[in-house]
Amino acid sequence: MAYELFYWPGIQGRGEFIRLALEEAGADYVDVARSSGKGRGMPAMMKALKSEPLAPFAPPFLRDGDLVLWQVANILMYLGPKLGLAPKQEPLRYVANALQSTITDLVAEVHDTHHPLATTLYYEDQKDAAKTRAADFLRHRLPKFAGYFERTLKQNPAGDKHVVGDSLTYVDLSLFQCIEGLHYAFPRAMKGFEAAYPALGALRKRVRTRPRIAAYLKSERRIPFNESGIFRHYPELDQDAG
Repeated sequence: MAYELFYWPGIQGRGEFIRLALEEAGADYVDVARSSGKGRGMPAMMKALKSEPLAPFAPPFLRDGDLVLWQVANILMYLGPKLGLAPKQEPLRYVANALQSTITDLVAEVHDTHHPLATTLYYEDQKDAAKTRAADFLRHRLPKFAGYFERTLKQNPAGDKHVVGDSLTYVDLSLFQCIEGLHYAFPRAMKGFEAAYPALGALRKRVRTRPRIAAYLKSERRIPFNESGIFRHYPELDQDAG
């Protein structure tokens, strides 16, 4: 049976971290809310949110047969071994999960650059606070996260081509997605990113050119970044690198 991915149909959002893993593995999956027909579409997703015995708090969530999983790091920890995208050694799978959880922290901070006060307010209602939050993120928080992952790549005992282990994992794919999103959201601030963090820059290029990822990025399945998702480009929140 195909995996069923449930996520909002008009944005990449957090669901994209799961899509990238499924696409890289060539897995059979259905993007439920973006599909039509019986048991598909937004009504099916909203019904599942209310009717599952252990209902997810919010999308994304994944159904594999009778099993329903939610939270991105949790889903990827489950899918990783099945898709060949997890370290072979079991102890390193917990390391991968911790790294993915750190990426979750980064994604939350990116979101808060444009919605620092309340998710129920429009961006325009908190623009001044967003400018302050985005400036702090770009000057202090982004270098801290990027520096950490750069160091983790370089210190990997198996080599600096992957974040954990000696082969591609879902963590590599998720870091790629973060770097892509940051380039979209903050093009001025990210101009010198590859020079400042060469291992992360090289990882981005390697992932982008993997055959299945390259094909996915060119396909209609890859929803463009937009100002409804996590990575949003508001010129007034961007600033020159350094």
